[in-house]
Amino acid sequence: MSDRGDTTDGGAEDLGATVAALTADDIEPARRRQLLTRMVGQARARGISDLFKPRAAVRWMVDTVAEIAPHLPVRDLATLRQHFPGLDDDALSERLIRNAARTTAGIGAAGGGVAAVEWTVAPTLLSAPVLLAAETVAVVAVELKLVGELHEVHGVTLPSSGSQRAVALIHSWATQRGVNPMVPGVGVGAVLGTAARKELRDTLLRRFGRNLTTLGPFLTGAAVASFLNRRATRQMADQLRVDLHRRGIARPAPPQALPGPPTGT
Repeated sequence: MSDRGDTTDGGAEDLGATVAALTADDIEPARRRQLLTRMVGQARARGISDLFKPRAAVRWMVDTVAEIAPHLPVRDLATLRQHFPGLDDDALSERLIRNAARTTAGIGAAGGGVAAVEWTVAPTLLSAPVLLAAETVAVVAVELKLVGELHEVHGVTLPSSGSQRAVALIHSWATQRGVNPMVPGVGVGAVLGTAARKELRDTLLRRFGRNLTTLGPFLTGAAVASFLNRRATRQMADQLRVDLHRRGIARPAPPQALPGPPTGT
């Protein structure tokens, strides 16, 4: 079955699986385009049909991010150490940021590839806002995963409950500050409350507006989208990292292999 045909029976679980797959940093460009195309189809199937109503697009993005955030595959510190052995905290943070920035850049390039197909047939130009909404959600998902993993590396505790953790991740992403578990209301509610939704909506609206500048025929927007996504991810992560350094728990570097016995001269 094709990816375009996967969209009629896809519910929240299917969309969440698609977004989770897009957050991986080791997928091929063709696979990323395939997943983004699938996500666009799932967005259409879920009722984002008022394509030229920005409020509808932003409301869909807010709802979708809130829905998928509790299920993002955030790796704990032990898993990160297994995936990236021998790196101290700073080097591990840098590797995670670099990989996430490459991934969001790849999503921007993939969106340009999908848009190139859309622009070849005039009636399908109407799907461009859906593509941009889907791309925005995918990029935010990558960055939310990065936020969670940077907290792990810096020893800043996140709530263990999926819904509570989602609120904490969204707040941290929107403010570019680490989670403070001592502050009431941050990461405590089981649902995304009014204040958190407004915070998320305002940040998503800025991202969506930025993505509109990448629209163009064929692949002219792909390079721009790739650059803007990479830069935005790096800026967000660098600012968050500074804050996490201030409140994190200092840990020794992981043990290195012992040198072998000296060789004879």
